[in-house]
Amino acid sequence: MYGEVLVEYGVKTLDKTFTYIIPNHLKDKIQIGMKVIVPFGTLNINGFLINIKDSTEIEELKEIISISNEEFILNEELLKLGKYIKEKTLCTLITAYNTMFPSSLKIKTISSNYNIYDTFLKIKDKEKVKMYINEHKRAFKKIELLNKLINNEKVNKKEYNSSLVKELLDLNLIYEEKISKYRINKEKEFEEKVTLTKEQEEVIKKFEFNKSKTHLLYGVTGSGKTEVYMHLIEKVIKTNKTAIILVPEISLTTQIVNRFYKRFGNNVAVFHSGLSKGERHDEYKKIYSGDVKIVVGTRSAIFTPMKNIGIIIIDEEHSTSYKQDNNPRYNAIDIAIKRSEYHNCPLLLGSATPTLEAFARGLKGVYKLLVMTKRATNAPLPKIHIIDMKAEAKKSNMIISDALNKLIIEKLNKKEQIMLFLNKRGFDRIINCRSCGFTFKCKNCEISMIYHKTSNNLRCHYCGYTLLKPEVCPECREDALSFYGLGTEKLEEHIKETYKDARVIRMDTDTTTRKDSYEKIITKVENEEVDIIIGTQMISKGLDFPKVTLVGVINADESLNIPDFRSGENTFSLLAQVSGRSGRSDIPGEVVIQTFNPDNDTINFVKENNYQKLFNYEMHIRRILKYPPYFYLTSILVTSRDYEKASTEVNKVSNYLNKNIKDTIVLGPTTASMFKINNVYRFQIILKYKDFNNIKEPLKYIDNIYSLNKDVSLEIDVDPKRI
Repeated sequence: MYGEVLVEYGVKTLDKTFTYIIPNHLKDKIQIGMKVIVPFGTLNINGFLINIKDSTEIEELKEIISISNEEFILNEELLKLGKYIKEKTLCTLITAYNTMFPSSLKIKTISSNYNIYDTFLKIKDKEKVKMYINEHKRAFKKIELLNKLINNEKVNKKEYNSSLVKELLDLNLIYEEKISKYRINKEKEFEEKVTLTKEQEEVIKKFEFNKSKTHLLYGVTGSGKTEVYMHLIEKVIKTNKTAIILVPEISLTTQIVNRFYKRFGNNVAVFHSGLSKGERHDEYKKIYSGDVKIVVGTRSAIFTPMKNIGIIIIDEEHSTSYKQDNNPRYNAIDIAIKRSEYHNCPLLLGSATPTLEAFARGLKGVYKLLVMTKRATNAPLPKIHIIDMKAEAKKSNMIISDALNKLIIEKLNKKEQIMLFLNKRGFDRIINCRSCGFTFKCKNCEISMIYHKTSNNLRCHYCGYTLLKPEVCPECREDALSFYGLGTEKLEEHIKETYKDARVIRMDTDTTTRKDSYEKIITKVENEEVDIIIGTQMISKGLDFPKVTLVGVINADESLNIPDFRSGENTFSLLAQVSGRSGRSDIPGEVVIQTFNPDNDTINFVKENNYQKLFNYEMHIRRILKYPPYFYLTSILVTSRDYEKASTEVNKVSNYLNKNIKDTIVLGPTTASMFKINNVYRFQIILKYKDFNNIKEPLKYIDNIYSLNKDVSLEIDVDPKRI
């Protein structure tokens, strides 16, 4: 027998299988999809066994050394899925497979035992134990333990003194048995039965089970989409099938997982990067072993090896976090569609602000469109106020407008909660010298550095380069440094100084780096230990705090000014989502949006809560400019540490594409929006097309050419979310 093995190296030149002899001692237990160790050159390396065959024409073959992991195997579905990812993203096959595993199981990982156990004590021979008890009546503690074992079959070792246990083990009266356990175990709790609204009932009635059909649930914020998800999942698991539900942010898993634990108990596994390696290993093991019926997680949870899937749900489908930024650049929604086809099960995409592409497919009937227009509590959507910050600036109100200040005081007096949204972290955004004009920029990226007051340093948010805050200008040595701009850290300080009695908490990347930090912050808010929550976009989606009755958007223009054709859509989504955090219970909510562009169409669509107007407005522009959903996009990034080489090669790529592809618009080359990151120069080409087959082979060709180039790299991103 011979095995075809895909080796651990993710380079294009080795993107093929190598044939090895399967030795006799492995023939009975080796399986396709197993991780194995093979000789490769002078080294022993890891690989996946992709195929087994009876014969080969290749001579002088080496043998597979061993199986490195018998516990987890890539099943038939995941093996097929890896090939799809390779074709879709143009990555190597080993890279596709590797991305499916948690860190403890990745191809290059040295096998570590993440299993933990409870040790139990058991009787070896009951008659022998009874004889011992009769003969040693004064050995009170030993007799107590032995009697308990006679009556209970086993007891937990940790409940007894170790020296006592050792004595009984030495007497050969008892033995130890280790039983594997999971780090995360949640019991089902009593939960009051929720009465569905008519709209929720209608959505569930229209939902099509037992077929590969994509549904789009467009429901306003607070319309009860999560309750619909749980009802659909209940129906599925009653038929002995399983479910996967994805959320875009780790912060969202805290609330939604708690709801799922209450409803389904330990039938739920959670899977996201905020877990420890051991916890992720445990949860993966639960899923693989079929010990759970439901997986809740972020993007990577789409690869979990659930069997017999009955429904896949992607909440907040508009979120860009479902697209992976690095290789392989897959979109979890594409993967979900493939898994839906494999299991012949429905896929549900949910959002209050669907992507234009998804909503267009819903209107065309490609997706089944389901709509919920009212909040589940019958509460009205929040009243939205637009504040012109040009007028406020004349009154020196650069951070909080008079209108927002008045409402904050009012809500604090009523013991209600306030959420302030600013999509920029840090303290000051720009640091320059008043004397000579010097501006602090990252030495690796040519990007302005951000001042973080808590650590007293300047930091680049792209490469991580950090330097201690200087006292004088490094250029002219004058004490003339000025700090401008506003980040969440500075906003927090301002709020604490202005509203001295208010309990303030900040939720951004800087405050949520520690394990369980999301859960601790959310628990504090839910327990009403916080009056004002300050945060970036991680607070904008999905969170449900009944006492939040005011949302303030500090700088609504931030995302509007990004040079991207999706900036209008993304701004509407961000503002509508964060506005939707207000007034979700029986207390009416209000929203204050502070902007220097009060007449902007997108901002006024938010004020009107009118997604349909935004859709029509943006679709008109997209049609004229040939952007999605009318055309597909692919981005090609050519990078090098040498400016001249990058510039020369990107022009060669552009010339080749113009000559070798048809029915495609080639834009560029131009410098990328972030031209220099970590000392790497970046040039970009954008392709617009209607049929990927027209560009597939030319893309593969240039991809293979540059896989051998040590000085210049080429990155291809099919259907990019940012350009």
